[in-house]
Amino acid sequence: MAQATRRAEASWDGDLMTGSGVVSAVSSGAFTGLPVTWASRTEGSDGRTSPEELVASAHAACYCMALSAGLGRAGTPPSKLDVSATVTFQQVEGGWKVASSALTVRGEVAGIDAGAFAQAAEAAKDGCPISGALKGNVELSVEAELVG
Repeated sequence: MAQATRRAEASWDGDLMTGSGVVSAVSSGAFTGLPVTWASRTEGSDGRTSPEELVASAHAACYCMALSAGLGRAGTPPSKLDVSATVTFQQVEGGWKVASSALTVRGEVAGIDAGAFAQAAEAAKDGCPISGALKGNVELSVEAELVG
């Protein structure tokens, strides 16, 4: 059985409200020491990231791959996909929760109509492994637009 393991690390100094931390992608080294604070999660980012932004980037990248694969299997590989994922971190009774991940995709795909593209986009949302990790706990949605 094939598998891939990736590792990230985080460290934190201080209390929740005034402390700060960093997160690094250890496996790839693609980023190191990205700053994170509670305020960057719940208020403005001010040049710092948040766990939700990292989830959004993972969801957008994974979704691109899932949609590209599905379109390719259907014989209509995309020439370009632009995906945005907006993850909402919301205060709820009893604390905070990652409430939703809303995907927006614009695709350039020859030989397909808008309806078929929307159907492929929805199937990719359901088939994307990151969507699978979020499903049942986070509201997932996709808005698709065929361009070009």
